[in-house]
Amino acid sequence: MIKTLSRWFEWLLEAASIVLLISLALVVVLAVIFRFSGSSLIWYDEVASVQLAWLTYYGAALAALKRGHLGFAGLFLALPPKVRSAAFVLGEVLVIGFFLVIGWAGWYLLGVFGEETLISLPWMPLSFTQSVIPVGSALFIVAEILSMPDAWRKAGAGTDYEKAAIEEAIEEVRQSP
Repeated sequence: MIKTLSRWFEWLLEAASIVLLISLALVVVLAVIFRFSGSSLIWYDEVASVQLAWLTYYGAALAALKRGHLGFAGLFLALPPKVRSAAFVLGEVLVIGFFLVIGWAGWYLLGVFGEETLISLPWMPLSFTQSVIPVGSALFIVAEILSMPDAWRKAGAGTDYEKAAIEEAIEEVRQSP
């Protein structure tokens, strides 16, 4: 069930990231065309910045689901098994705790913004654009939790997560027609 939920969540994050990436590219191309024609878009900088932040948060959650963030696999795997298990648990608690704090702070900020809007688009509430902070934090936490059982197995077995991911991808390509 975790694998099915994880695949669904991965699909959701990939779809959101692709939509955000394409829309950001379209906004940038549109801005270049308008600027070249002598009619710059006043909203481009603000909107592109928000889109990039959203893409970063959603992409970070996708990387967390795939355990693709930077790590110290060599150092981690060199630890004795009991110390490695403790380090794994401590690492997970710290990461999830950090994103709980970020999510709470982001939620708090949404209330602070009140009725503020983007400067160039007065109809766009600032709380909407900044909602990515608590939402992205929650997505990151879900990604950590969904990927945790597999990461725990690999850590206990002393398997390098990156190396295993590369080998899985190679095997997947070999099996495809």
